[in-house]
Amino acid sequence: MGDEVLLDAGAVSRCRRRVHLEHDPAMRDVPLPPPDPTAQQRIDDATAHREEILEQLVAASGPDATWARVPRAAPAGERVRLTEQAFADAAQYIWGALLPADPVGHRRGGIDLLVRVDDGYVPVLVVRHRITDRGQGAPTTAMTELDPARRSPDELRKVRSQPRDQLRLAHLRRMLESRKLAASGRAVGGVIGLDADVVVWHDLTAGTWPGGRSALDEYDARFEDRLAVATAAATGAEALAAPSRVLECRRCPFWAACEVVLTETRDVSLVVRGEDAGELRRVGVSTVDKLAALDPAAEAPPMNWTGGTFSDAIMLARAWLADLTVVRRTPRIEVPRADVEVDVDMESFGDAGAYLWGTLLSGADIGVPQGYRAFATWEPLPTVDEARSFAEFWAWFTDVRARTLAAGLTFRAYCYNALAENRWLFGSVDRFGEYSGVPEKRAVQSFVDSDEWVDLFRSVTDQFLCSRGKGLKVIAPVAGFAWRDPEAGGEASMRWYRDAVGMDGAVPDDGQRERLLRYNEDDVLATKALREWMSGRAQDEVPYMLDI
Repeated sequence: MGDEVLLDAGAVSRCRRRVHLEHDPAMRDVPLPPPDPTAQQRIDDATAHREEILEQLVAASGPDATWARVPRAAPAGERVRLTEQAFADAAQYIWGALLPADPVGHRRGGIDLLVRVDDGYVPVLVVRHRITDRGQGAPTTAMTELDPARRSPDELRKVRSQPRDQLRLAHLRRMLESRKLAASGRAVGGVIGLDADVVVWHDLTAGTWPGGRSALDEYDARFEDRLAVATAAATGAEALAAPSRVLECRRCPFWAACEVVLTETRDVSLVVRGEDAGELRRVGVSTVDKLAALDPAAEAPPMNWTGGTFSDAIMLARAWLADLTVVRRTPRIEVPRADVEVDVDMESFGDAGAYLWGTLLSGADIGVPQGYRAFATWEPLPTVDEARSFAEFWAWFTDVRARTLAAGLTFRAYCYNALAENRWLFGSVDRFGEYSGVPEKRAVQSFVDSDEWVDLFRSVTDQFLCSRGKGLKVIAPVAGFAWRDPEAGGEASMRWYRDAVGMDGAVPDDGQRERLLRYNEDDVLATKALREWMSGRAQDEVPYMLDI
C-alpha cells in the first residue's frame, strides 16, 4: 500500500500529523466538519483572480501564441489527458495543467501555468496575495512577459517572503523533471501576485534559505520526511507524527480528532506551541502537569527554547490547570491614560485595502462630539475612494489631537495589536500619498513612535499570562465585555463585507454595512472596556502568578 502514497505540493507545508491523518485508512470514514464558508470564498476569489490574469495574458501574447486551456472543473482524468495532449503539441502556454500522477516519485499535482522555454517548461503560479514589498532587487519581468531569461533586478520592489510559493514551484519542477519536460539550465519558477503588475522569478537553486539551502534543497528534505510519515500511516506502521497543537490547527479539518487526544493526554502543546513543545518532550516534559510541577526559579529552559521566558511557560501551565484565562505577570497593572482618549480599530479586506477606520472619543470635552465615529468607503476594494476615507479619518484624528494639546490636556490613542493598524497607516500613505489630505510618512511615523499611541495587545502581553490566547475576543470578555453580534469575528466580517459592497455583481446590502459598523463599534468599545478594567478591577480580580 505504501507504493500508492501520492503527495501534492501542499504536503510539504502542512503539519506532519495532518499528513498522517490524510493517509490513515482508519480516517476514511470519520466525518469531517463541513467546509468553512470563508475558506470557500477565498477559493472562489482566487479562481476569479486567476481568470482575470488569464484574460490579460492571452490578450498580450499575440495572435501567433499557442495556448492550451485545461478546465479546472473537468474530471481529473480528462484534465490529465488534455495536459498530455498539450505536451505532445508542444503548446507554448498550458493553462491549468494537471500532470499524470508519478507513482515512482510519489507525487501528484498541477500548476496554474506552464510556459515553454526552448527545450522544456517552467512553472508559474498565480496567487491572491502580495509577492513584493517596497525596496529593490526582486528579479521581475512585466506581468505579461513570461520569459524568465528577460528578468532583471527591480529598482522598486524586493521579494516578499512567501516560502510556500517557492515550495509549490519546487514540487512542479520535480514533477516536470521526472517526465523530462523541465526547461534545462537553472531551475526557475514564476509567481504573479495580487497586484498583477509583475512576474517575480525565483531561482530555485539559489542558497537563499536558512543555512544557505536552496528552495529545492528545502523541498527535497521536507518531501522525504512527509513521504515517510504518509507511508507509515498508509501501511499501518508505527506513526511517525503525534498530535501537537500548532497555528495550523485553527483551520485544520482534523483538529477535532487531535484536540480529543491532546486534552485526554494533557499534552504540553496545549499551553506551549510549536518547536518549544517538541523541546519539552525531548527532555521528558510531555504534559501540562509535568511543566506546571517545575520550579520557575530553578529550572533552566531546554537548549533551543524560543518562546518567551521558561518561567512564564511554567506559570502558564499552572494557570491552565487552575482554569484561569489570565493571571498577572506583574504585581501591579499599569496602563497609560490621558485626559482625552481615542480608541481606534481598522477593518481591512485581505491585502486589498482598509475600508473602515472606526474611532471612539472619550474623556474631557474639547468641542468635538464624543462617542463612535466611522470613516469608510463602500466601493469594492481596491479603490481610490479608500484615499478619501483615510484622509478624512486622519484629518479628524489630528484635529482631536491638536485641540487636546491646545487646551493643555494630555492625549492618547489606543488599539489592540498595532501591527494591523500600523500596516495600513503606512500602507495608505505609500499608496495614496499624492491625494489631498493624506499625510506624509514622517507625520505618521512621528505619531506611531510617540507615547500617545498605545498598543493594548502589548500591555496585555507584558502584564498577563493568557492560557487560552491573547486575542481581543478572548481577553475582553474577562473584563466583562460582550459583542452584540454572536458571529462577530474577522473571518465572518469578510463575508459581511462582500455583501455590503456588492462584490461578484450582487446588489450592495445596507444591512450588512450596518452590521460591519456595529461590529467595528464593539471592537473599539471592547478596547475601552479592557483598558478601564486593567486600570481598575483587574488588580483585584486577576490572581498574581506567584500566588497560584
